[in-house]
Amino acid sequence: MQLRLVVEAEDFEAALAFYRDALGLPELAAFEGDGDARVAILDAGRATLELANPAQKRMIDRVEADGVPSPRIRVAFEVTDSEGATRRLEAAGASVVAEPVETPWRSRNARLEGPAGLTLTLFQELGPPHA
Repeated sequence: MQLRLVVEAEDFEAALAFYRDALGLPELAAFEGDGDARVAILDAGRATLELANPAQKRMIDRVEADGVPSPRIRVAFEVTDSEGATRRLEAAGASVVAEPVETPWRSRNARLEGPAGLTLTLFQELGPPHA
């Protein structure tokens, strides 16, 4: 019924500011516990699990990031403007690995390194493939 990705963030405040405020994921709930325990649950929209074999992963890395390899787990966020979102997240502290590029599957993808050790893909759907 729901996919929830749980990420440990050493700098909780910086990660929360990045993903909630800069990326724009609405906060659904937040809880605090003993010993400064904190969690925020952010709404990332519809969740999917994308499974790729090693050859597909290498192909995506070639297209999306000029061959820079991604880790086994990469988090992809659909955005309405990949260029604008890349600039906004860069200003919020992300490292740009690869600038937005149009892919053969008709999306405009950028690769970034974000807080909490997450490799991110920002993708903007451009429409159906060219005939």
